[in-house]
Amino acid sequence: MADLILNVNFAPSERPRKKETGNRKHKSFLRRRRALERRDVRGAKPPPPPPGSGFRRKPGPGAGSRGAAGGGPGRPSSARPTPCPEGPGAATQNGSASPGEPGVPSKPNPPARGAAKRALKPRSIPPQPSKLVAIDCEMVGTGPGGRTSDLARCSIVGYCGDVVYDRYIRPAAPIVDYRTRWSGIRRQHMANAVPFSKAQREILRILSGKIVVGHAIYNDFKALKYFHPKALTRDTSKIPLLNRKGGFPENAAISLKRLAKELLHKDIQVGKSGHSSVEDARATMELYKVVEAEWEQHLMLNPEQE
Repeated sequence: MADLILNVNFAPSERPRKKETGNRKHKSFLRRRRALERRDVRGAKPPPPPPGSGFRRKPGPGAGSRGAAGGGPGRPSSARPTPCPEGPGAATQNGSASPGEPGVPSKPNPPARGAAKRALKPRSIPPQPSKLVAIDCEMVGTGPGGRTSDLARCSIVGYCGDVVYDRYIRPAAPIVDYRTRWSGIRRQHMANAVPFSKAQREILRILSGKIVVGHAIYNDFKALKYFHPKALTRDTSKIPLLNRKGGFPENAAISLKRLAKELLHKDIQVGKSGHSSVEDARATMELYKVVEAEWEQHLMLNPEQE
């Protein structure tokens, strides 16, 4: 009888591998995972932290950098907080009244995506009160016959009429005519007056970057030997809307005294002691405020008339 030979393989058989699915990176990950499991290096997965423990698992790369506005991985959100308006009643970035006023929500709506940079741009209609000053100067006569007008007093007030600057100024040339009837300047005022060069530096430092309001302001700048940027100058003697509200011809140069009487119901420049530059500067600012919103809107639409 022939011998029966059996070929038996006692080596452990490998389990058939499951068909790997997924892309190339996923297959590579599965192979590394199986290798770590065979080496018994990969331990058991740690249990999740109990709720309320305050422990947060460290996020993976790019997990915490995605902003609420939907930015890509590793890209910070473009949304930024909108700067607060300055002063009570100032306009917010969307043109409404500032939060905290009656009928206005205390928390403004967040800016839409893509509008963050536009929201950071400050509004200029109407200008912020801190950017506005009014100026008035009083002059004396120097030179032959006292026909040259030199600066002898300068007053600057803020939006609410607060005095920012008010000094008597000594001209470089000798004073021939004090013009007291109009200027209110007398000899004793020059005893402690500031030299013109020093006063000029102080005044220009205040006016820098400001919207300057004045009446026939060209004369004030001429006495200061300075000319302010046209876009930042508001001359109440050349605002047709102001004349119209007072019932005067639009293109006529109406005096500050008449405008104040008609529109503010105030009597200024009365008596024989001369003008007060502080009083005139305050009246000028009040006249500007009568037409502020309408005039600034007009200038925005017609910048060539600034």
